[in-house]
Amino acid sequence: SWTFFGSVGLAAATGYDFIGVYLGPILLFALGWRFILRIVRVAKSQNITSVADFIAARYGKSQAIAALVTIIAVAGSLPYIALQLKAVAMSVDVLLGSRRLVQLHLPTDTALIIAGAMAIFAVLFGTRHVDATEHQEGLIAAVAAESIIKLFAFLTVGFFVLYASFGGIGGFLQRARESADVQAIFAQGFNGGTWITVTFLSLVCILLLPRQFHVTVVENHSEDEVRRASWLFPLYLVLINLFVVPI
Repeated sequence: SWTFFGSVGLAAATGYDFIGVYLGPILLFALGWRFILRIVRVAKSQNITSVADFIAARYGKSQAIAALVTIIAVAGSLPYIALQLKAVAMSVDVLLGSRRLVQLHLPTDTALIIAGAMAIFAVLFGTRHVDATEHQEGLIAAVAAESIIKLFAFLTVGFFVLYASFGGIGGFLQRARESADVQAIFAQGFNGGTWITVTFLSLVCILLLPRQFHVTVVENHSEDEVRRASWLFPLYLVLINLFVVPI
């Protein structure tokens, strides 16, 4: 739901600006995978288990710097998590309908119930034993499964929109040319400053967000995984954005 609202919502409002969000990670993994590999090697050699540990280790394992990085990471992640919860809650509300939710007499709002369900799900899939040196195999398997389901759902919706709603690529292009609203949005052109900023931020965030660092570096088993990710992850990002504009 976050991918859907984020990409499709941005495209509906600003045209092609959504591409910059994914261009950064694609460039980093496709062209800078050796840089990621170096970070993985340093993290493994020093038994680093978080982005705060990693940055502090660059400054003599300073506890003050580790604490500062942790505070910044938490402050930066909270709005991001809130947006994702809002996206999921909006999806549930739309699918179930507000009238049905009222009939259920739920004691609280949808987002809080979903947050609780996600917490239980995370505990069941591998975080029952809090050991920073252990690999959370179950949690990573859950993330991988969710990623496959998300890609399948997005491609299914995309094919449906393109062929059931527009009758194919030709019909889609014709409808786009005839729509004044679509023309106005996608005629805005490319804002170089916005693209550079968004691309750079997404390039940095794909590695330095706590969860991204954990999956990419802490959960890494071998250097072959980084090499595989250098082409598989960009391919995934391209596929999941294939039908953003038609949708």
